Amino acid sequence: MIKSELISAISAENPHLYQRDVEHIVNAILDAITDALARGDRVELRGFGAFSVKNRPARVGRNPRTGTKVQVTEKYVPFFKTGKEMRERLNGGDGSDDDDDE
Repeated sequence: MIKSELISAISAENPHLYQRDVEHIVNAILDAITDALARGDRVELRGFGAFSVKNRPARVGRNPRTGTKVQVTEKYVPFFKTGKEMRERLNGGDGSDDDDDE
């Protein structure tokens, strides 16, 4: 699903809202998540998941075509971890979680 399909789906479920208003809302949510991650904050949406930023330190990589060594600079990458409700829903929704047996 792409952003325009998400906006259309939300608009269809909420006929009392104009599609342009739904688009503004979706953009505002995505912008707020992006801004928080840019500040280094963590964004947690209960039941859905958590967005955070992970650091990948500088390293020496390899060009797969030529095999020559290449210096790869440090970078920060977004990371998403699914919430418990989403994992349960994706895995059949039986409510049992084999990871919590300890």
